[in-house]
Amino acid sequence: MTSADPHGTQVGTWWKTLAEERSPVDLKTDQPHSARMYDYYLGGKDHFPADREAAERTLAVFPNARVAAQANRAFMIRTTRYLAAQVGIRQFLDIGTGIPTSPNLHEAAQGIASDARVVYADNDPIVLTHARALLTSTPAGRTAYLDADLHNPESILDAPELRATLDLTRPVALSLIATIHFFPDSDDPHGILRRFLQVLPSGSHLTLTHATADYDEGMERVAAAYRAGGIPAQQRGRTDVARFFDGLDLLDPGLQIVHRWRPDDDTPNDLTDAQVSFYGAVGRKP
Repeated sequence: MTSADPHGTQVGTWWKTLAEERSPVDLKTDQPHSARMYDYYLGGKDHFPADREAAERTLAVFPNARVAAQANRAFMIRTTRYLAAQVGIRQFLDIGTGIPTSPNLHEAAQGIASDARVVYADNDPIVLTHARALLTSTPAGRTAYLDADLHNPESILDAPELRATLDLTRPVALSLIATIHFFPDSDDPHGILRRFLQVLPSGSHLTLTHATADYDEGMERVAAAYRAGGIPAQQRGRTDVARFFDGLDLLDPGLQIVHRWRPDDDTPNDLTDAQVSFYGAVGRKP
């Protein structure tokens, strides 16, 4: 095992062998899984019959699930590039990573700044099996992957891999893309998020997206379908989503349906709020 200080060069064997060192895990392919369902919406190939069947049930009550997933991912890429290019952020912490789909966050960030450093965190076995795809960094930058649970912030914040990759005295962009709606109120998602924001220094940013039924009640039926399949899910309205940014300064144009946040030339101009049904924003810690 090798290590380096937060300003060193790319670390070799420590986390690149993470997936290889773990014991075989039960992927429970007979049960639907949120990451594999999302991969199905995005047109990926890392899913099984149970995932496809559950995803098709979702599409039956919310036919725009594919459109929403694609718009949500495009938001992640735009915001990452904006933070790297316009704000000068060089450190990113992406929690609830999901199955890698190129371009991944580190590809978007390092495409702007080759020295950007990215830590991914997820606790889903299916994501761990793909971890090596998240660990291909530019020589000047660095990536790391943590098998850790957002329910336990300290398992992420105190991880040696994070401390060896990011300098928590310098601004960090915390990314929670399509993750928090899998945390019902009983899990205290606001308290979990506050713990991260307490640790991150001034100048850090939060990028967050969240499913909503404000524009299409089908999104509530989606949440109900996920819960029926054993996956916790809770859509939230604008006021509740805005609470996740309490104490932060929202970057223009504030909290928006994601395709309306600084759209670029690749953003379809015929999307409606009802089709997308995801709120998103970027907030800066004063």
